[in-house]
Formats: sequence, structure tokens, C-alpha cells
Amino acid sequence: MASELPRIALVMGDPAGISPELTAKLLALDEIRAAARIVVLGDRRIFEQGAQVAGVDPALVYLRQGQPLTSAPAPHFIDLENLSPDKVERCKATKVGGAFAIDNFSRALHMAQAGAVDAVCFTPFNKQAMRYVYPGYEDEIGFVSDTIGFTGIAREFNVLEGLWNARVTSHIPLAKVASSITTENILAELELADRCLRAAGIARPRIAVAAINPHAGDGGNCGREEIEIIEPAVKAAVARGFDASGPYPADTVFVRARGGAFDAVLTMYHDQGQIAMKLMGFDRGVTLLGGFPFPICTPAHGTAYDIAWKGVANVGAARAAFLMAAKMASEKRIAGNA
Repeated sequence: MASELPRIALVMGDPAGISPELTAKLLALDEIRAAARIVVLGDRRIFEQGAQVAGVDPALVYLRQGQPLTSAPAPHFIDLENLSPDKVERCKATKVGGAFAIDNFSRALHMAQAGAVDAVCFTPFNKQAMRYVYPGYEDEIGFVSDTIGFTGIAREFNVLEGLWNARVTSHIPLAKVASSITTENILAELELADRCLRAAGIARPRIAVAAINPHAGDGGNCGREEIEIIEPAVKAAVARGFDASGPYPADTVFVRARGGAFDAVLTMYHDQGQIAMKLMGFDRGVTLLGGFPFPICTPAHGTAYDIAWKGVANVGAARAAFLMAAKMASEKRIAGNA
């Protein structure tokens, strides 16, 4: 029954990119409408332009700010009336676009924090545009933490058709990676990855840990991080009951993972995993912001200014992101009722 479905806030992202047409394309998919009760946050005028470009006309229940949600099964669109179309500079990062995305996202996060929705899914943002409005904006993890007052550990996970990529370090310069890799940090990321994988319905996650140096250090000839830091972390994780193994050479571990040997790969830095995941499925990958009190998902790609407003954006990753948010929200409901 519709009342048993999770409620998902769908956030319109950067209006200058492909977000408006992706939002419209998502709402036109029967599979998406059947997976959750949907609450869209944005401006109706921008959405309708996106729908026109996408060539779709999904049936929605339109509400103004403050109006209560109804029992109608159709997706609800809360029209925030927060951006006039003539203010949008298409295919360009602007302060106006960043303000629109931040407003929509903030409202969705507060709804989730209050329990009005079970999860949040957002179409792509542009970090430069966000920084025009929120100068301290480094990534979505920091912004979400600031917005809802979260003080725990949260990280980005990339997911492609059941294969997860976690990482020990993320948005830091490559020159700082080696000094940031510690046994304690690796253990903490393994614990968080295991917890998030279980929240997505994987009963006993198999996590491969990647090396940081070529050939997994080649017995110490190419660096000693594997011997002194990573291997001890893996052994400690196994002793704590985690199904972890490694360190494996980073240039081959994803081959094994893609073949089904692992559920997740924990990499040491951002591009070590991102390159592999995006090569395997750029148009299908999902980014999960894991560790927060509620699931937050988005396509793993960006705003695609080069193809925006042409109606050609592939909805595959956005579809996968929404369905993952719905699945994780459903799993959380089941766990809460157990």
C-alpha cells in the first residue's frame, strides 16, 4: 500500500545544469513513482521548463509553502517560488543557481531531520555555485553536518550495481594522503562502511582493503604503509568480526570486486576508487552520504553544463540514486519495526 512506502524528498539541484530535466524524467518513470511517496522541492516554473526540454509531463500534486501533504498517491511538488526562470544563466555556475540548490537542499534536510521524510535524493549540484552563497562549502558532507548539527562520522560512498567504494581520505590534496592514513582511521572507515552496507540490506559485507603504494608496496620496496599501517588495520578488523581482507594492489582489486569477490572496496584516497567506479558505469553510479541519521543519495556525476537544456541527459544514475534512497529508507523502517 502507498501508506507503507517510504517518503522521499527529491531536491532540484543546480538550475543551470541537467537537474531540472533529470527531476522531470525521474518523475515520469512508473518505477520511481511506485517505489516511494515523493515530495519534490523547488520552483514549479523551473521544473516545467525542465519537463518541456525532457519531453515529459508527469502528473503531480502542486502545493505552496506551508500547505499540508495530501493522501494522493501522485508525487507532491512543494513550489517554493524561489527562482524566476529569467534569472537563470544556463550552463554556467552562478550565485543564483547556488542559492536555489542550497535553499532546496536545506529544506529537505530539515524535513528529514524532523521525520517528515525518510530519505533525501538530490539531482546534481555545482560546488563552485554553492560556494558563491556558502563560502565554507567544501562538500555535501560538511554542508549536511552544518545544516542539521550532526557531529558524528559521515562519508561519501560510491555505489554501482551492488558494488560499493568507500575511502579513508576524500577531498584533500594528494600530497597529504600518506600522512592521513593511520591504522585507527582505516578501522573507523571499515566500521562505517560495514554499518552502511548492512543498512542497505547486505547481511555480512565483504570488504576488500586497497593498498596505497604500487604493487601493494612490493614487500616494502615501494613503501611501508602496507606493512606498518594497512595490514595491521585489516587484522584488527578481522579480530573485531568484520569480513575484511587485504591490502590488495589497487590496480587489480576492482577487477576481482567486479567479478563478485567483494561487496565493497575501501580505497585510501578519492581518485583511487572514483576512476575505477566511473569507468565501470559513469551513467549508473550513485553517491551515498552515509553515516547520517537518514539516507542521502545523488547521482555520481555532476551538473553536465556541456549538455544541459538539450533533453539528452541520461536518467540512469538519478534513477539508481532514488531507488537506493527508497530501499535504504525501507530497510530502516523494517529494522525500526523489528
